[in-house]
Amino acid sequence: MLWSDPENKPPKELRDTQEMLRRLGILMALAMVLVMLVIGVR
Repeated sequence: MLWSDPENKPPKELRDTQEMLRRLGILMALAMVLVMLVIGVR
């Protein structure tokens, strides 16, 4: 690898998509916990 090679950074769109998927995963996990609590209360 040469020192003049460009940095290996993903494009902005890919980073934005990964961030959105991460947030979506956290939201899904919280929603599942909430559903489990609601089912447990009944």
